Amino acid sequence: MSTVSSVTSATSPYAAATDATTSTATATTPTQTLGQNDFLKLLSVQFQNQDPMKPMDDTAFIAQMAQFSSLEQTQTLTQQMTQMRATQDLTTANSYIGRQVTVNDGKGGTVTGNVTAVDASGSSPQLVINSQSYALSAVLRLEPGATTSASAPTN
Repeated sequence: MSTVSSVTSATSPYAAATDATTSTATATTPTQTLGQNDFLKLLSVQFQNQDPMKPMDDTAFIAQMAQFSSLEQTQTLTQQMTQMRATQDLTTANSYIGRQVTVNDGKGGTVTGNVTAVDASGSSPQLVINSQSYALSAVLRLEPGATTSASAPTN
């Protein structure tokens, strides 16, 4: 894995030190992305191996910090959006309980029936219709559930 070494050029004075850090990181963590700890390790290696006559430019350091911060915020936003989507799917599935739906059965046909439950045990919610589970994305038509007419009070 050369994730960290791909960040630095082969002609960089930090390339050898970064490759050593990469091989250590590879043995301990099998991740393919740079994390906060990887960034801090890389930064400390750069500080240890910088030329004392040409120290690292502070603007370059600030730019690296800003890029890392932006990347971290983007990853957090992506995770939060994924969680929000899952919550929205579950809310939508729950709103179908008691309603009549027509779903694609996955075999070229359709099934129509009232949603009696939502199975949220998997990665995405499943609608239970006639004791069978169907994906929320298989819904083709949605109608109000069967209504019971209440008798009007007589005076």
